[in-house]
Amino acid sequence: MNQMWNEVQPVDRYQVTSNGILHDYDRKVISFLYQPLIGTNCYSLYSTLWNEIEINRIWSDDWTHYHLMNFLGLNLREIYEARLKLEGIGLLKTYMKKDGEERGFIYELQPPLSPEQFFTDGMLNVFLYRQLGHSHFQRMKKFFSDHVIDRDSHKEITRSFQDVFTTNNDPFIQDMDAQNASLIENNSQYISRNETSKIQIEVANFDFELLFAGLNEYLIPRKAITRQVKEAISNLAFLYSINAIEMKSLLLSSLNAEQEIDINDLRKAARDWYQLEHADGVPQLVDRIQPGLQRQAGVNDTMTQEEQLVHYLETTSPRQLLIDISDGAEPSKGDLVAIEEIMFQQQLPPGVVNVLIHYVMLKTDMKLTKNYIEKIASHWARKKVKTVKEAMDLAKNEHRQYQQWAKNKDQKTQRKQPIRKEKLPDWFNEENNQTEEKNQLKEKESMEEKRRRLESIQNQYKNRR
Repeated sequence: MNQMWNEVQPVDRYQVTSNGILHDYDRKVISFLYQPLIGTNCYSLYSTLWNEIEINRIWSDDWTHYHLMNFLGLNLREIYEARLKLEGIGLLKTYMKKDGEERGFIYELQPPLSPEQFFTDGMLNVFLYRQLGHSHFQRMKKFFSDHVIDRDSHKEITRSFQDVFTTNNDPFIQDMDAQNASLIENNSQYISRNETSKIQIEVANFDFELLFAGLNEYLIPRKAITRQVKEAISNLAFLYSINAIEMKSLLLSSLNAEQEIDINDLRKAARDWYQLEHADGVPQLVDRIQPGLQRQAGVNDTMTQEEQLVHYLETTSPRQLLIDISDGAEPSKGDLVAIEEIMFQQQLPPGVVNVLIHYVMLKTDMKLTKNYIEKIASHWARKKVKTVKEAMDLAKNEHRQYQQWAKNKDQKTQRKQPIRKEKLPDWFNEENNQTEEKNQLKEKESMEEKRRRLESIQNQYKNRR
């Protein structure tokens, strides 16, 4: 919360401008293609800022953020988070000027990508596909496309400029007068439509040094890694969580006869690699980590062990947490599906889901019972829990209530168990009992091992009293 108040306050003033004219068609693009990715708060903020710009002008009046809060019915944190999402997805640029204690902001709206740019982006279209599903995604693609006219069967008869217009060579009109009159003042600009930049993950986020170090053994020439290829590598590495070592083999499969990297082949290779690794066509929510905005301060030497635990839960994906608990073993598909459904339906951040996993597994004999975890998740969603610390505090405060839920769940399960048992031969009972005892002992040992690992994670970072 303190971080947000350092960034913006209700009394701070702002003006809205746009990077060129926004067209009515842009509203459809933002509504149908961007809104599923950024949410309704972002869409409302963008639309409101757009409406503040006068018709055929590119500047709004001067307002305070109180105006936005009252108009949108959102608190300042919600507006701030929506602003950051708009910035991240390329729909907004923010400029700030500080004059003493007063701050002024300029919010420059950016036009969205064209439908063709969006559907061929290689990243945004993948996230949209994941959000909408196949049938709805195809419906959107059909909405933004149309049939191609066959011009080859027609002959063009368009007249040229000189065929239609003539000059009278009027001596009283001087060319330089017209040129000088067309010049615009230094503090003005022509209203126009500017080109939109595609989303690009920072190249610095990928370890290109490690990649280049291993290119020789893969017979990939260094000159094949052009600027466009580096940008594609950065985007694909972010999208599919591909490291530098794995990327080398994908580059080799994308090398054509001219010793150049075919970016389309590289995208297909990355997609095929992900399907092979994860048995799914698109990135999973369970592989995400806590967004930077919803984390506590960075790592430092003075952090308590509890703060280190918070940092671990913030920088670890739910899937990786389950792997760590199981000593490197992959979690079951059922557990991953249950966790992903919670993240999708309840809109809980990854770090909060980690706290939920940590709490439930310690309290329910290392089981992720779907109904129980969903009940707690829905409670946290209603409480609008966004950070790891908030989730930990709420779990402590509501512990008695959660224990009662677990107790009620166990009682219902016991009532459903059949009372009558079939009679079996003595030898069968004896042999079956021995087998059952062995299985129970093995299951208990496995459960205790998982509990030990989970508690070791907790004890490693727990405050010394």
